[in-house]
Amino acid sequence: MTAPDPRDDRLEHPLTDEPLELDDDALDDDEFEEDDGDVVELDIAAFDHGDRRPPSGPDEVATLLREGVLDMEGRLLDASNVTLIGAIRTDQLAATCVYKPVAGERPLWDFPDGTLAGREISAHLVSEATGWSIVPPTVLREGPFGPGMVQLWMDADPAVELTEFVRLDVPELRRMAVFDAVVNNADRKGGHIIPMPGGHVYGVDHGICFSVEPKLRTLLWRWAGRPLLPEHLAVLEQLAEGLRGDLGDQLHEHLTRREVRRTQQRVDELLRTGVHPQPSGDWPALPWPPF
Repeated sequence: MTAPDPRDDRLEHPLTDEPLELDDDALDDDEFEEDDGDVVELDIAAFDHGDRRPPSGPDEVATLLREGVLDMEGRLLDASNVTLIGAIRTDQLAATCVYKPVAGERPLWDFPDGTLAGREISAHLVSEATGWSIVPPTVLREGPFGPGMVQLWMDADPAVELTEFVRLDVPELRRMAVFDAVVNNADRKGGHIIPMPGGHVYGVDHGICFSVEPKLRTLLWRWAGRPLLPEHLAVLEQLAEGLRGDLGDQLHEHLTRREVRRTQQRVDELLRTGVHPQPSGDWPALPWPPF
């Protein structure tokens, strides 16, 4: 994730378009670098969490995301939908998070209004079912501007050059390509790939997934037509079983029955062919802009 611009006069309430009230202490001149007086870069590391500590382990992460108080500090101005960033805190825990309120979702011609947050949650559910943890911890909850998706912020490895990294043949990206084929990701841009220190790779921004129409649009085509690895096939078998049981039930809370059924069919098709999908020619193969 790239560093966001802070809440200046262009950060508006997603319901009223009025400027949000700012905490002047959060915009200390010593903590931000101004560019021509118009854009101020938010220093995430400077968030003051007091004596609170980062969550340790999935249980504490889940508790923090579900129960923590949200304090929004900035907005990603280049995001298509209202995407806010800030701190989330309990009495003992604190972290940085992204909050995408349903009220701030821009209407799309090919996805039903007000469904993007649920698609983000669904992508996280599928990610967890694979065991690959591609999507950062994500919940659906109330926030300052109503219900929305709240996701743990991940700081990418600054030493990694994304334009080079996305061309590599590494297991983490190949797994992501399989995952994207399952969820029918229509927007796997380079900036939605988060290589972490230590080698793990996260993927973010899954609001336009799970269409019933084939919409796979991604930078990760290098394995197109190549056989899926035994690891991938084993995970797909696991997903096929889960989609007929608990995972399918969970997805039905956020997706239509047809969308869940098409997800099952995509998994079945991958298992039947045993290969990575190829561009169909009926839909743009690459997202725009790619980064």
